[in-house]
Parts: sequence; structure tokens; C-alpha cells
Amino acid sequence: MDITFLGTASAQPSSTRNHSSLALRLGSDVWLFDCGEATQHQIQKSTVKMGRIKKIFITHTHGDHIFGIIPLLSSRLNGAGGLAAGHEDPRPLEIYGPYGTRAYIRTGLTYTHTLLNSPYVVHELRTLSDSQDGDNTNLQLNPAELPNGRNILQVDGLWEAIFADASVSISAAPILHSVPCIGYVITEAPVPGKMDPTQYTDHLTRNNVPRSVLGRIQRGESIELLDGTILQPPPRRKGRKLVILGDTHDPSAIAPLAMDADLLIHEATNAHLPGVDPNTKDSDTYETVEARAKSRGHSTPQMAGVFARRIRAKKLVLNHFSSRYGSAYQCQEAMYIMDGIRRLAVSEYGGEVINAEDFMSIYV
Repeated sequence: MDITFLGTASAQPSSTRNHSSLALRLGSDVWLFDCGEATQHQIQKSTVKMGRIKKIFITHTHGDHIFGIIPLLSSRLNGAGGLAAGHEDPRPLEIYGPYGTRAYIRTGLTYTHTLLNSPYVVHELRTLSDSQDGDNTNLQLNPAELPNGRNILQVDGLWEAIFADASVSISAAPILHSVPCIGYVITEAPVPGKMDPTQYTDHLTRNNVPRSVLGRIQRGESIELLDGTILQPPPRRKGRKLVILGDTHDPSAIAPLAMDADLLIHEATNAHLPGVDPNTKDSDTYETVEARAKSRGHSTPQMAGVFARRIRAKKLVLNHFSSRYGSAYQCQEAMYIMDGIRRLAVSEYGGEVINAEDFMSIYV
């Protein structure tokens, strides 16, 4: 399980930061979160394999988070080259997003006369104030769009288990921004605990059982031996939990789902850095910068740190930086500024904080 950041900028891209997108690798599958402009170009420059993308989750429909989805679908689903017989993946590409995601994609494909050779389906996470049915467009389905897209309604303010299989589930909650926005929580199912083979050796030897059965025990299977001894697997341990937030000035609604996250990805669009950032205005204070960030639906590093502490996150990754903040790899001054942003979050959080950079990968 690892995350690769494909774009870490807010609003406008820069020479060192692209529009928002990140890729979560789960085994052989890739789940994409947001798809800002030029995401497919970023994928081509990264280690992410476009053909592995099986799901796309949109946090909100601001352009810097969704403008790249039509070009990406054109590349991902054009079927060029095809696959050898027996290797086709029967699963359609699944897209999840807020109300309007389906209409945006259908409209973009229709009026660009885009032909897709593989199917996709759009599921919308709808709030109580959204229309509870319909597609928000009178256009007919694209020939590649499957008609079974779900309108997923909130229950007690949350969208729990919008997808789940034997190994992982994903839930969501609305978070406050200037437009409807969603945060996502990915929870891994309990995994086999650490096994001490010496606890089983004598029993296996006594019953003339090959040590290869240790693999079955490690995977959670109980083994009964000829003498009646039952070898139990080690207790399963809690799986990993990732929290991926869209733009927000208050993600409180997702807190019940996000508690004890192994990794929290939180925006930190604006920061006050006197003595660090030479462009800091003399008239600004920490309070005025925070107020301005909130008025635009965004957060400061301190706000991200406060939320990370609140949910007891084990690690915090700051993301979605103003275009005034270049990559730490750009020059010494940019490195100094980005470290100042990190230290602001640490001052409220106290734990490990990482600044996201385009093409950075983090293993969970």
C-alpha cells in the first residue's frame, strides 16, 4: 500500500506543482483521488501505471480537482492495443464523486465527441439537499457509460462502506469548503498477526507434518493434527487506515470515521511565515491569514495540525499548497519556506509531518 502524489498545488499550477491528484496503490490496483488538469501527463512521468487505475474518487468539482478526468478517461478507456485473450479485466472503471460528477463527465465526453472502448460507471454521493434521483443532465448516457451508477444517500450524515471487499473498504463524509466537498477514509480489513514458528515446530515434528502448513496458519487457518492438537493462527491485527481530505476549512464531520488514522492527508493552502517567506506582508498576522484561508474554504498548517491531533493520526501529510510555495527541491529558499510550513503544523500536532511534493511516494 503506497501513495504517489501527482499534483500538490491549489488553484493554479506552478512550474514545480501540478493540479491536485494522488494515486493510492492497493496490491495491483490503483485508486486515483482527484484528477486535476494534466493528471495524465503526471502519470506518464511517474511510476503509476494508467492501466492499473480501477477507481477514481473526486472530492469536489472545482476545476483544479476534476479538469483532467475527460482526457484521462480518453487515454485509460480507449482500448488501444487491447489485451490478450484470457487477460481481460471484467471490472468497469468506477468513478465516485459529489452530485454533478456524472453530468460533468457525460457532457465533456458528448461535446468532445469522445469514443471510449471500455466501460465506466459513475456513483454519486448525495447530500440531503441534493436531488435524490436523476443525473442533473438531459443528455443520454455515453455509449461507454453503464446505467447502474448508484446515487448513494447519506445515513446519519455519512456515506459508510460505499465500496467494500474482503481486504479493504472506503467510507466518506462531507467536509466544509466553499462548495460541496468530500473526505474519504480507506480502512484495511484486519490482517494476520505476526507468527512465531517455534510455537508450532514441536507439534509439527511430533505429527510428521511438513513446515509448509505454517503458511496456511499465517493466513489465518486453524490446522487440526493427527493427535487432535489444533494449531491456532496468531490473533489478527488491526488493518491500516488512511484519511484523504479534499479542500476544507473544517473537516469535523469526518472525525468519527477518521479516528486513529495511520496517515492523514490534509490541505495547508495558506501560511503566515514572518522571517521565513520574504513575500510575507507586514500587515498580516497568523490570525488574519487563518481568517482569509477560512473565508475561501481552506486551511493553514496549524489547522491541519489541530485536526491531526484531534483524530490521533499517526502521521500527517500536508498537501494542496498555494502556488506561491514552490517545491522544496527547487532551491534553498523554497526548502526553507516549506520547512517553515511543516514546523507550523508540528507546533499544533507534535507528531511526524511531511510536506507533499509532486511525484513523492509514501509507503504505509
